[in-house]
Order: sequence, then structure tokens, then C-alpha cells
Amino acid sequence: MRYFKLIWVLLLMAFIPLLAPAQKLETQIDSLLASVFQDKNGPGVALLVAKNGKPIYRKAFGKANVELGVDLTPDNVFQLGSMTKQFTAVAILQLAEQGKLKLNVPISAYIPDYPDGDKITIHQLLTHTSGIKDFTKMKSLNSIAQKDLSPKEMVDFFKNEPVDFVPGAQFDYNNSGYVVLGYIIELVSGETYENYIQKHIFDKAGMSHSRYASDVAVINKRAYGYRKKGATYLNKPTISFSIPFSSGALMSTVDDMLLWQNALRQNLLLNASTANLAFSKYKLNNGEEFAYGYGWHLKAINGTPTREHGGSVFGFKTMGVYVPSKDIYVIGLSNCECNSPTQVTRDIAALVLANGL
Repeated sequence: MRYFKLIWVLLLMAFIPLLAPAQKLETQIDSLLASVFQDKNGPGVALLVAKNGKPIYRKAFGKANVELGVDLTPDNVFQLGSMTKQFTAVAILQLAEQGKLKLNVPISAYIPDYPDGDKITIHQLLTHTSGIKDFTKMKSLNSIAQKDLSPKEMVDFFKNEPVDFVPGAQFDYNNSGYVVLGYIIELVSGETYENYIQKHIFDKAGMSHSRYASDVAVINKRAYGYRKKGATYLNKPTISFSIPFSSGALMSTVDDMLLWQNALRQNLLLNASTANLAFSKYKLNNGEEFAYGYGWHLKAINGTPTREHGGSVFGFKTMGVYVPSKDIYVIGLSNCECNSPTQVTRDIAALVLANGL
């Protein structure tokens, strides 16, 4: 009996040093999140950190529903905002891989009546270099914000606006470009954008808790969105999701977003050479390189390359950071416009890197 007790003690002593770094990292991440999401009775954040495709940290802070006092959990479903653009870009690349469209062909090949569509390519829509007017900057946006428009009607809303610059001359983040891409996905595939993403991305990646956004549908474990005025929380304004459409109308969970990242890494949705197009830097007409691929900002944390993207839509802010050389993924989803997870998500990615993981 003493022999077995001795073996147990020795095993425990050997295991404790392995636990210490993980516990230290957890405490450090807790502290970072607590410094940003301070109100335990207000909306908060769900955050997941993964290494080699598996979670090493998974927690939520704050309330999923402030009125009812329901706590957030990592299982809650959030609106993604502009992280939707990653899915739109991959859908376009899938169709290119199948030979159904070409990235460097003018969009007039798919939308014949688009003004100067013979001068704008799909590549330029993907990289925010098209020069077309961003509908979120149009004063008339409020006139349609609550209307249910078809993709064609949404494109018609901004397509006749003067361009901001010659296509390919500048990089300027642009939601309209990704709305046009969603419309092209429908025209080329013969499916609605919602159905295409569900069938060819969510279902293939096993993302069973992800969907096209709705304020009407009963969504299990929905996180409700808020904004803040002074010290008072307010429910988010109502918007028709046909407006952000393929630029920002998807919903997901931190676990499903890890499945998304794993599907990309494992080339489940695209072959490696096609996927690499999304993660490559490109150049403007003058030869100047810019740090955006197709649906991802290509940045670095302390010199280590990252793939990143955030999102912001009424009531929600989101951020995802992937470190390809270390297979580290950090995803933060917040249900209030008042607390952006952008910087803290990057800080946590830097912390994980610094811990040698």
C-alpha cells in the first residue's frame, strides 16, 4: 500500500509543474478580460483560445440578457458583424475553384448593368480596392435600414453613386464590395447567399450553431445585443439583415468559430493553393503593397504574422486572431457596442505567444 501511495505522490509531483503554466495563463487572461468587461451585471464577452485546434481557455463574462439577468456562457450565439466577410470570401473562392467564376474578370460579366462594371474585378471587391461607394457612409442609409431588400435592390441602392477612386488605386475598407460579392454568389450558384453558406460552409465544417442572422426567429442560446448611453444600457436598434447581407449578417459561437478555423487549416473547404489566395498580400496599381488578403487583415504581433478580422454591427463587436506559425486561435464575441474585444483579443494572443505556446 505504501508503495502505491509513493507512486501516486511522485506522479502528482511530476504533474504539478505542468499545471502551473496553464493556471498562470488562465489567471492572466481572466485579469485582461476583467479589465475591459468590468460590469458583471451588464453585457459582456465570450472568449476562446485554442492551440493546435483544441481549446485551452473557454469562458464568458457578463450577461446574455440584461433584462432577465441571464449569464453569458461560451455556448451563446452572437452576431458576427464584418467577420461575415471571411465566409463570403471563401464562398467566392469555392466557386472560383469550381470554375464558376474568375477572380480577375470584370464584374460586368456577372452584373451587366453595373456602372463601369467593366473596370472593377472580383479581386478588387475582395481586397477593398474597388473604389465603389461604401453604403454605410451614405446619409440615405437610414431610409432603408429597416426595409427587407433583395440583394439586387441592395446593390441598386449604392451602385450609381460616384466612385471614390479609380479601381485598384487605393485600399479603403468597403462594405458595399462584399454586398456585391454576395449578390454574385447568388447569381453564379443559383442559391440564396443564406442557403449557400449553410450548405457549403456551415454544414461541411460542422458549425451547427451558426446561421444567417434574424431578430424574429427563436434562436437557442441567443446573446442579446446592447449599446450604452451614459450609464444606461439600451437594446440595440432594429435593422433588416438584408442591409449588411454578405458583408455582416452571420451569427455564430466561439466553438463554431474554432471549427471554422480548423476547417480552413485542414483544407476542408478549399484546396491549399486556393486558400492561400485569401492569406496573401496584394499590390495597388502603383505597386504599393497593402496588408489585406481576401477577408482577412494580414498583420503581426511582436513580429509574428497573424490573420485577423473584427466585426461591428448594432449591439455587437467581435474579433478573431489566428497565428498560423503556432496554430493559435483567439476569438472574442461581445454583445455590446460599448466594449470592443479587438485590443484585448490581440493582447491575449500576444500573451499566449509570450508563454511559449
